[in-house]
Amino acid sequence: MLKRNVLLGLGGLYGAANLAPLATAAPSPPPDFKTCSKTTITNGPEVPYSCCPPPLPKDTSTIPYYKLPPMNKLRIRSPAHLVDEEYIAKYNLAISQMKDLDKTDPLNPLGFKQQANIHCAYCNDAYAIDGKVLQVHNSWLFFPFHRWYLYFYERILGKLIDDPTFALPYWNWDNPKGMRLPPMFDREGTSLYDERCNPQVRNRTVMDLGTFGDKVDTTELLLQTNNLILMYRQMVTNAPCPLLFFGARYVLGTNIEAPGTIEKIPHIPVHIWTGTVPELNAPEGKPKYGEDMGNFYSAGLDPVFYCHHGNVDRMWNEWKTLGGKRKDLTQPEWLNSEFFFYDENKNPYLVKIGDCLDTKKMGYDYASSPTPWRKFKPNKKSSAGKVLDTSLVPPASKIFPIFKLDVNISFSLDRPASSRTQVEKDNKEEILTFNFIKYDNREYVRFDVYLNADKNVKPEDLNQTEYAGSYTSLPHTHKPGDDDHVSSATLQLAITELLEDNGLEKKEKIVVTLVPRKGCEGLAIGCVEIMLVDC
Repeated sequence: MLKRNVLLGLGGLYGAANLAPLATAAPSPPPDFKTCSKTTITNGPEVPYSCCPPPLPKDTSTIPYYKLPPMNKLRIRSPAHLVDEEYIAKYNLAISQMKDLDKTDPLNPLGFKQQANIHCAYCNDAYAIDGKVLQVHNSWLFFPFHRWYLYFYERILGKLIDDPTFALPYWNWDNPKGMRLPPMFDREGTSLYDERCNPQVRNRTVMDLGTFGDKVDTTELLLQTNNLILMYRQMVTNAPCPLLFFGARYVLGTNIEAPGTIEKIPHIPVHIWTGTVPELNAPEGKPKYGEDMGNFYSAGLDPVFYCHHGNVDRMWNEWKTLGGKRKDLTQPEWLNSEFFFYDENKNPYLVKIGDCLDTKKMGYDYASSPTPWRKFKPNKKSSAGKVLDTSLVPPASKIFPIFKLDVNISFSLDRPASSRTQVEKDNKEEILTFNFIKYDNREYVRFDVYLNADKNVKPEDLNQTEYAGSYTSLPHTHKPGDDDHVSSATLQLAITELLEDNGLEKKEKIVVTLVPRKGCEGLAIGCVEIMLVDC
């Protein structure tokens, strides 16, 4: 009974209703720099160095707000697999000079490790505000934080090589030609090479956004097709509303996670695919905890991290071209949230989200690249076009809460309305929401969700109209002495399009199937519901 009470006693803060405005929300202020402290590597010891910034002015209240400088020429970020040797040489020189600062001036905020520490501090709970831990993942802070982060990182590299037009490349993993580690990062002995990458990324291996580093016995073509289908689901089907794409509101002090679609997939799987495989029994001196890309504390130590997040940032721009209600958020509490960074001249600044909505105003843009995922809407029906009989599976009320997801589970679920008109669909999105997801946050976690599919659904081929989406999580870090390894999360899936594709619009009940993929043996889910929500 105690376990059930803990699971269900969190309230409804992050349910589907979280898509509606909150009257009491407030912007996230910059961190309290005096609170910055060490953190602990996920499933490991204390981080052997401090992620906190170099010494700041005694009176941090004097740190000014950043003003975007005038730009005569846009910096153009290009696909990493298409850059020429001249660019690669320039990029290697810039990273090499950044790494040299670590040796000559370890506290220089422009140094390679200090730049990596920015991510470590903001993402590993080093900072606090009013005694509550600050975290920029798993909410609407994710996209703007990383945009500002890359903005300053890029300008620092340009300053180091005296080239204000220098632009970071982007890892074009949403295009089959870019679904491999970019070649420039696979040249041993160069400043762009990270020896702690997972060996599986070498030799032009095709990445798999559908798994967590596990080797899958399938063809490269199927892997690429699955990747494109996942991109379609995350960019189009599951992201018709801004708060589904960006992630839910950030409420300081809560540990409930509601990441946006792209943060879940492909952002997290790319991290895991690239980072080392956790091996807690590895010999002394060998990677044990998923370094570098595989762990938040160390992700910035791999130069490909910034290339990866360049494409994440590009997805923000691409999403806004898809039409409908796909626009930037307008809530003041989002626009006025703040972060702290150093500029290329070592000056500390505060920045606001509202100033980073237009990349051209920030002085950069992305070279165009084909986006084939726009046409990869799943078109196969594993159920052979049949609508499953909901009376043959137990209702959700008989299944939830569940305290373990180690086998496929199917259940029926009531819909709030059926046979909706197109006007009704345009006004309100139908959202399938799993509330109070609890899991061990030291593990990689993923489960998939299907509509109108029975327990025997096989997830190897994602080209199924019944595939609704997935929940994923990268391991977290903890402060020293923090033994609470349980995180709470919410998964929200937009299903209006899926109901149409599977002939379910007129049904008052539907069948939902959960398929565990990774780390779900100890996963619990409190309840599930479908709601009609105004985007």
